[in-house]
Amino acid sequence: MTTEEKLQHFLEFCMEDARSRSAKMLDEYTAALEQTFAEHQDSANRRAEQQVALEQKQIEREINKKLSLEQINIKREYGKKQDELKEKLFEELKERLTEYMKTPEYTKLLNSQIQKALELADKEFITVYIDPADEGKLLDLSLPQKADIQVSEYSFFGGIRAVIPSRHILIDHSFQTKLAEAKRDFRFDVKDIMGGTANE
Repeated sequence: MTTEEKLQHFLEFCMEDARSRSAKMLDEYTAALEQTFAEHQDSANRRAEQQVALEQKQIEREINKKLSLEQINIKREYGKKQDELKEKLFEELKERLTEYMKTPEYTKLLNSQIQKALELADKEFITVYIDPADEGKLLDLSLPQKADIQVSEYSFFGGIRAVIPSRHILIDHSFQTKLAEAKRDFRFDVKDIMGGTANE
């Protein structure tokens, strides 16, 4: 083998070795890049998932906040409407009571209330007050000797009030008081839109 052939052979061997080593280095570098890229992708995916979860929680908080505010507004409107209906209901009740006070049954009621007051007074002196609007009914109301009947200076919208001075007792069967108590204790007993009851 000539020197030239030997050189050619050495050159081919070196070139082959260089190609082999560069291919191996390239494969290793490619594998390292792919590993780095995969890790970067995993990290980016984790960050994206965390960001999505945070955004979702933030959106849920905002939705819950808006829902709570809307519920408060709805309950406020609902309460306002109930108050309006309650006022209307009691105005209608007052009108009906006014009509009732013109009937003979009302005079019977006054006599019944007076009788109950007398029973409570027993033998003690009692003063019975009637509403100024009922002054025309005085002749239809009878009391024993140990009792006095007077027309009140102040209107209490029908019924009677009575005083037993010796025992410091006030008997109040006035429609005004009964209406005030009924209005104070009145509740709508219907299911509301929040799933509870209106009187909660």
